[in-house]
Amino acid sequence: MRATILVRPKEGILDPQGDAVQESLRHLGFSVGAARIGRVVDLELDAGDPGAARAEVERMCEQLLANPLIERYEIELSER
Repeated sequence: MRATILVRPKEGILDPQGDAVQESLRHLGFSVGAARIGRVVDLELDAGDPGAARAEVERMCEQLLANPLIERYEIELSER
């Protein structure tokens, strides 16, 4: 099973990278209202049960992959 995790800053949390990208895009002539920078983590899991896999990935996010105080995450599971 494959898990794709998208981690982004929570609303209201400063995002200096996003601000820099937004400003750079505006300087290039693009009309951008806002930009937020996040990261994607792709994992190959040795799990057959989607419920157990999701629970395991949520534990991974809480313990290592995301900082739950300032980041939110979305998990997408798919078959290999």
